[in-house]
Amino acid sequence: MKLIIISTIVTLMTGFTKANKKSNTFDKSFIPSQKIADTLDKKTSQAVVFPFFSDLCDNKGYYDPKKYSVKELEGAHSLWFGNTEAALTAPSLYRLEDLDLVRQDIKQILARFDKDYAIAKKNLQSLTVVNTPYWQNLKKSYIKELDQDYEKEKIEFESFVNPKILLNNRYTKSCGNFANALNGSDENLKAEWRKLREQMSKRNSDPQRIMREFENRMQSADWKKYAILDVTVYGWGNCANELIERPLHDEKMNKEFESLFIKIDAECDEP
Repeated sequence: MKLIIISTIVTLMTGFTKANKKSNTFDKSFIPSQKIADTLDKKTSQAVVFPFFSDLCDNKGYYDPKKYSVKELEGAHSLWFGNTEAALTAPSLYRLEDLDLVRQDIKQILARFDKDYAIAKKNLQSLTVVNTPYWQNLKKSYIKELDQDYEKEKIEFESFVNPKILLNNRYTKSCGNFANALNGSDENLKAEWRKLREQMSKRNSDPQRIMREFENRMQSADWKKYAILDVTVYGWGNCANELIERPLHDEKMNKEFESLFIKIDAECDEP
């Protein structure tokens, strides 16, 4: 079933004056004049339609072509809807085979990673957005996020062949316990690994499974590989990820995007 939603950016106000509040006498001064209604109709009739999608809706935004170009609206939509996320090619790291693959092909992996980053950054920098402080600053924020994601991911992958790289970077102050464990003695690594697994178990719906898996892997001949994977990916990686400055997709962003249009017609699927 589909729901038809009409969302109008220009709000017509009605109300009561303070003097007439007790008697509930309607203040006619708040009645929108025919002139205002005609102006809105005229604006809509002269507007150009910009089709765009959101989570569950196909939308038609009516905009003034004298104010914005299609390219600017496409750029704003990319920032608003999150289409700017960089497609940085990086192998998954969950199994021992993944760790072995990264160590074996680290040069090729980093070369591809550098290439993807350069392309993603160039695309972001060349993105045309609405020429207002809000949208220009938002674009800069996404570029900054990309730079920090790239830096974090590259450090993480390089650490599998050179863990010392974790000891001196912008994340050292907050994530130093994981860096030190990965560069310390076996006992230090085991202790940090156990602590991490205990924390993970508390956030999991099946905490016994998390600790049972840990105990089994601790007894494995490959325990150190398991420990390196966990402490690097779930320990250092998650810690560093929390320090990355990401644009906030909030109500302000929604309002800034909607304000680009005279009105928006939306045809939505039920969730």
